[in-house]
Amino acid sequence: MDLRELSPELSVSGQILPEDIAALADAGFRVIINNRPDAEVGPDMDSHAMRAAAEAAGLDYREIPFTPGQVTPEMVEAQADALALPGRKLAYCRSGNRSTVLWALSEAGHQPTDDLLGTAAQAGYDLSGIRPMIESLAASRG
Repeated sequence: MDLRELSPELSVSGQILPEDIAALADAGFRVIINNRPDAEVGPDMDSHAMRAAAEAAGLDYREIPFTPGQVTPEMVEAQADALALPGRKLAYCRSGNRSTVLWALSEAGHQPTDDLLGTAAQAGYDLSGIRPMIESLAASRG
């Protein structure tokens, strides 16, 4: 697993396996956020398999599938709700980029845009292309 920390409470990753989840629980994670649509994976890694593994390890599991280029306000709100849960969280997708995008959009207006983009860049994700979306959300949140 290639875990990349965005904050002390949140790490992002590319696809994890059901057998990784017990180790994540042992490492202190309490919430798994799946941002990868089932259509991108086989049945051994779909939302049903991942939910079962998370629940078996005693972790909270949230599914917020994000198809590239199809972000919605409901997805951003669901991600924000998942990120507000107590404990350390791991959000994953194919590479971690979509999870990082949803994190940045959920944090728009709560952290400066440059800080969000800088944190993402330090983790290896270039979100400069969504700067206008982050700034628009920040402005609407006032």
